Amino acid sequence: MQFAYRPNRSTDDAISTTLHLALTHLDNKDSYVRMLFIDFSSAFNTIIPQHLIEKLNLLGLNTSLCNWILDFLTGRPQAVRIGNSISSTTTLSTGAPQGCVLSPLLFTLLTHDCAPTHSSNHIIKFADDTTVVGLISRNDESAYREEVKRLTAWCGANNLSLNVDKTKEMVVDFRRAQSDQSPLIIDGSSVEIVKSTKFLGVHLADNLTWSLNTSSITKKAQQRLYFLRRLRKAHLPSPILSMFYRGTIESILSSCITAWFGNCTVSDRKTLQRIVRTAEKIIESLSLYHGHLHHTLHPQSTQHCGRSHTPSHAYFTLLPSGKRFRSIRAATTRLCNSFFPQAIRLLNTQN
Repeated sequence: MQFAYRPNRSTDDAISTTLHLALTHLDNKDSYVRMLFIDFSSAFNTIIPQHLIEKLNLLGLNTSLCNWILDFLTGRPQAVRIGNSISSTTTLSTGAPQGCVLSPLLFTLLTHDCAPTHSSNHIIKFADDTTVVGLISRNDESAYREEVKRLTAWCGANNLSLNVDKTKEMVVDFRRAQSDQSPLIIDGSSVEIVKSTKFLGVHLADNLTWSLNTSSITKKAQQRLYFLRRLRKAHLPSPILSMFYRGTIESILSSCITAWFGNCTVSDRKTLQRIVRTAEKIIESLSLYHGHLHHTLHPQSTQHCGRSHTPSHAYFTLLPSGKRFRSIRAATTRLCNSFFPQAIRLLNTQN
């Protein structure tokens, strides 16, 4: 469940997997979901090399390689330079160097054993962004709270500082008779329960609608339309305007689009489409359609979903005929319009 620094994995996959776990569980009666969005303080800077080497030995890395990594991480001289002024040198023996290609891999190996102990809980990781998804049934939160307590102890054992003030929790509950949820207590402080939060670049709301995310995207895109108009007034050719649009505006509109576009309301889609139409008028020779963009990205996103090295491969099971994939049963429109059911329908249509 580590989606960062690995091939064929992205924020789209992490968000889609998290939403699918939640939506599938919410299709059951008397169920709700609690999501804990954990914030670590300077996660990369708190790595203890000796502790990391112990884990690498357990993973089977040879002694020579472990000693090389230990020598690389300990006794690193560091100084700060501003202009012509240089500070005194400090020797560091903790953490991993910022910007080093090896550091993300070492952090991934350090946290490889951060896994849930209960089947009703899931831990989604994207680098140091960690999310605990608790699937609650019949108001029994014992497994979820025990998981959070165990994770807190794991953070202490691995020298990871959990920032409770920035850690947030969101409760997704569509039951008619909802009860007040008691907050989690971590290190003597209660975790704030929020209505919405930013999850890997998208605005996630507790009702799993995307109006807030659409509003944020629209605001960013409109700000960049101003610069597109200025470029048009400067009489830049259409290919340059088109390049600017695709790099600064379309990239915003298509960010994690496979995870949220399927459950967008008609009003949200029209709002996004107005941005595209405005860009069409400015560029003139360019014909765009945001809906087509979503359908273009869908086949690209589904190509690697069924591969065995991705966490989502379990959702793609072939029927006895071996020609079509088994559809995901959905009792609600929310689940039916989410990414994985749509991806399976698309693959079956192509076959």
